[in-house]
Amino acid sequence: MGGLARAVTPGGPGTLAHAVGPLAVFGINDSSLSLAVSLVILFLVVVWLALVYWTYADARRRVADPMLIGCATAASLFPYVGTVIYMIVRPPEYLDDVHERELEMQAAEARLAQAGFQLCPHCDRETREDYLRCPHCLRKLKDPCPNCAKPLEPNWRICPFCEHEIVPLTAAARRPRRRRESAPEPTS
Repeated sequence: MGGLARAVTPGGPGTLAHAVGPLAVFGINDSSLSLAVSLVILFLVVVWLALVYWTYADARRRVADPMLIGCATAASLFPYVGTVIYMIVRPPEYLDDVHERELEMQAAEARLAQAGFQLCPHCDRETREDYLRCPHCLRKLKDPCPNCAKPLEPNWRICPFCEHEIVPLTAAARRPRRRRESAPEPTS
């Protein structure tokens, strides 16, 4: 019975811990220093995984294409370098901000149109709704009513000011061709 009553000490001969030995990270055999290194490695892995998730979440807010979102997330799987590269090449603003800015521009254009201001389709300078010609580039904007001479929109069939019916002009009637006057043939 003497052999069975022998006490087994932890880490002693015949135990698994003695056979494997302490886990030595980077060849460090000191247990407290090895624990500190292991905690630093754990911290770096957790930060890396958090950066992978952050890259995915940020790409979803900035990029509309799912394929590019997947590529950005896959690039961030390269520890730290992938996320830094994504931060360099990512779009500068969120999709919500882009959409909001477009809505604000449409609202501003609607306010300008409501106030009677328009842009010349040729030079993009400001004109008024009642102008027949652009004062900047001198191009014709609207045709005048033959009866009251107020500006008419091209698709109107009646003048809203004097109720004069507008006859739509055909393309041939708008620009009559100029015929060259035939020069007299030289006689010898």
